[in-house]
Amino acid sequence: MMALAVLFSLLALLPPGFVIAVGIETGWETIKTLVFRPRVGELLNNTLWLTALTIPLCITLGVMVAWLTERTTLAGRGIWSALAVAPLAIPAFVQSYAWVSAVPSMHGLSSGVFLSVLAYYPFIYMPVAAVLKRLDPTLEDVAASLGTPPWRVFFSVVFPQLKLAICGGALLVALHLLAEYGLFVMIRFDTFTTAIYDQFQSTFSGPAANMLAGVLALCCLAILLLEGATRGKARYARIGAGAAREQKRRTLKTPATLAAQLLLFMLVLLALGVPLIVLCRWLWLGGVANWYHADLWLSLRQTLMTGAAGALLTTACAIPIAWLGVRYPHRVFRLLEGCNYITSSLPGIVTALALVTVTIHYARPVYQTEVTLFLAYLLMFMPRALINLRAGIAQAPVELENVARSLGRTPARALWSVTMRLAAPGAAAGAALVFLGVSNELTATLLLSPLGTRTLATGFWALTSEIDYVAAAPYAMLMILISLPLTGILYVQSKKMAGL
Repeated sequence: MMALAVLFSLLALLPPGFVIAVGIETGWETIKTLVFRPRVGELLNNTLWLTALTIPLCITLGVMVAWLTERTTLAGRGIWSALAVAPLAIPAFVQSYAWVSAVPSMHGLSSGVFLSVLAYYPFIYMPVAAVLKRLDPTLEDVAASLGTPPWRVFFSVVFPQLKLAICGGALLVALHLLAEYGLFVMIRFDTFTTAIYDQFQSTFSGPAANMLAGVLALCCLAILLLEGATRGKARYARIGAGAAREQKRRTLKTPATLAAQLLLFMLVLLALGVPLIVLCRWLWLGGVANWYHADLWLSLRQTLMTGAAGALLTTACAIPIAWLGVRYPHRVFRLLEGCNYITSSLPGIVTALALVTVTIHYARPVYQTEVTLFLAYLLMFMPRALINLRAGIAQAPVELENVARSLGRTPARALWSVTMRLAAPGAAAGAALVFLGVSNELTATLLLSPLGTRTLATGFWALTSEIDYVAAAPYAMLMILISLPLTGILYVQSKKMAGL
């Protein structure tokens, strides 16, 4: 177990190690020439504006929707809650495809912010809704009894308790913004990721692409440090005698109820309705014959096979790290686990460039093979399996494992027959989330997949690059249909976290 955990954790250090090694190998003079130029400044300016505008809007929208569904008696709040998470089933580049094909004039920063908010606000909504459901209303009652207006109670008492959830969700939004490729290419908005891919296509892993990847990695590091500083060290748990009371939902007045229903309706219409309506229009124009292309079903088969293999591999590799982290909570094992979170915070294109460079120089036989592709998936999506496995293993008493060993079973058999059976729901949830990530991954698959590999994402991208929106529609619909049940799992998990 220890050897496997160390091996997988060392592999996770490959991408950040690549960024450092490239910087040392390139030399300071070349770095200055490649980094301190107007083009990099333009990309940095685009990235800062995109992040600075998108995250506050996502926070505002996510908190508002969470409060309406968790703190009010609004009619249909259960349906609105499920629909608020549903945009995660639509890949961001499919969202962009639908809007651009409906409104061809969409381009630039404003369109990027608009589409990013629609695609990523659920990352704020889910943790905030879970926290709102669990909050003890005692502090709010005390503030209200002192004559504090409701809006001040929310901002002075409730909002500070949402800080951790908001910071965590904002971190996810920021990292997705830095990693996103397809959404911004379609609206002709340049970011570091789009520039790196273009540079890679023209120079094939040249110094310019590697330096841009280094700057992008530094941006991710800055966001992680900023999130840690913003989160602070305050405690948010309730202490003292007594049990927390259940929240009392607020009854809105008629004008506020109408405004809330209109807000939720418009949000669902923009984030779900428009993409699905546009998609159905393209499917209608293509007719039944559009579903009979051999490449479509080949892409579906390869997506399912690649997603299943990636999910099984990643979950299996996460078992030793999760087991050691739960059973032996030593600083060393926490460090090994942390290595995987560092790498997963890097955009997929940085991980892909690292593997391209390493395989070309040191392992050419595995360049652009399934080995390199699945290694990228392992490095990118390991935390999705780790988090769920840790929760599952923690709920399996170590005493049962010890009893199995005392009855003559080997440690491996005791782990498999006792602990892993009890942790199976967590492992399945983690595998489902890995499958979702693998099946919708675009940049790493484009750079690393063997010749002839065609997933739904890459097939969709090839057709939209040719502006063949009709032929691309079945690929988009199949991706959504695959993602829907997996997004449902994510929604159920968030409800369990809220104690429902």
